Amino acid sequence: MTDVHKPGSSQLIADRLQADPRVQQAEELLKSALLDAQAEIQGVQPADPQLRTDYQNLLERLSEARGGAPYFPYLASGIGKGPWVELADGSIKLDFITGIGVHGLGHSHPRLLQAGLSAALCDTVMQGNLQQHRPSLLVAERLLQLANTHGAALEHCLLTTSGAMANENALKIAFHHRAPADRILALDDCFAGRTLATAQITDRPQYRIGLPTAITVDFIPPEDREHSQASQQRSLDALDKLLKRHPGKYAALWLELVAGEGGYYPGCTEYFRKLIHRVKQDNVLVIFDEVQTFGRLSEPYAFQHFGLDEHAELVTVGKITQLCATLYKPELKPNGPLLSQTFTAASSAIAASLATLDELESTNCFGEAGRNNELHAYFAHQLAALSKDYPGKISGPFGCGMMIALTPGDGSAEYAKNLVHALFDAGLMSFVAGSSPARVRFLPPPAVTEKQHVDLAIEIMRKVLPSMNP
Repeated sequence: MTDVHKPGSSQLIADRLQADPRVQQAEELLKSALLDAQAEIQGVQPADPQLRTDYQNLLERLSEARGGAPYFPYLASGIGKGPWVELADGSIKLDFITGIGVHGLGHSHPRLLQAGLSAALCDTVMQGNLQQHRPSLLVAERLLQLANTHGAALEHCLLTTSGAMANENALKIAFHHRAPADRILALDDCFAGRTLATAQITDRPQYRIGLPTAITVDFIPPEDREHSQASQQRSLDALDKLLKRHPGKYAALWLELVAGEGGYYPGCTEYFRKLIHRVKQDNVLVIFDEVQTFGRLSEPYAFQHFGLDEHAELVTVGKITQLCATLYKPELKPNGPLLSQTFTAASSAIAASLATLDELESTNCFGEAGRNNELHAYFAHQLAALSKDYPGKISGPFGCGMMIALTPGDGSAEYAKNLVHALFDAGLMSFVAGSSPARVRFLPPPAVTEKQHVDLAIEIMRKVLPSMNP
């Protein structure tokens, strides 16, 4: 376990507080109470009819407060167990979307209880650029150490509160070091966030309605799903044409190595190397956006999974890491005060990040024979069997690692949405992704998902699919 706090003999008051027997006793009592409560969670459970009216009232209040209804009628009660979560209407769902990939340890994990208690004893709730604590240093060093395991040379790590801000900081670094370059290259269907700048990179025109053009982004077609040479050449030709049309104007090539919001289609090493080789001829930086992929493939970072370590210059992480960060090479360190923000992360998020990184490694999520690959193979096999039993209802491909996806029916957005909501009503949480075709995606929590949970997910789909009409 990662811990900066020393035994009770430390000269620091803070360390003696953390090691105080009363604190340890309180932690054990709370953990015992949590485990007793979790014992009552056995599987999917319908809502309690007696709670229906109050729950609906809460949802209406939420819709009013936030200015629109939530995607799901979802308000958590405050407890779960692994991929199970109890809602405030008394129902229990199998959560295979986990906040769009945030909760890598699922719900109410004892290690996160421990992390939260440790953070609660910190002197401040939030850490920031002006004032940071020792775990801030540990988590930055940990992310760098993991990144450099196979030869990358990333030396700096800037913590931040959201994936969009991590991506914004990467953009600032890229533009700063390639000035006067003012354009970005990206693949079709990519997603980088919803800020003014990242919304330009996100290939969703509806996310830019009424917004001014903050930066100029040029899109190139990605390779096809079969990684054909013809599609790779078509992509390279488009890239070459843009680089020649706007010489010296591109600061960076933006790459999601697995198309996240685009539908969970992994690229291939050969293709990425071709793209990188071409942009390097024009001194263009490469940004690996790992906000969704981190922790879900055969290695902690997707660039490691694809063997691109030598090309890692700017890397962003988030979601499963519990906080977000921008990692970069030493030669990209800004020459002025470009990178600063009041909040870098909550004390609890930093503690949770360290615990999560520990658990992802200790539960053997990584490696060719690690649980990420093993569970993917198992889930994909089950989905392939399901597609044969229900032809026309679902089809592959089925994603990669712990990023699972399927094409529902005719691939229309309406059918995908209907299937996602039908699965939710039946007790299984998923979400949409992609367009042309629309996809249904799953992001099970890697460290706690077992084959039995996958079996239950398939069982729920078997109950729902017969009633679905594309």
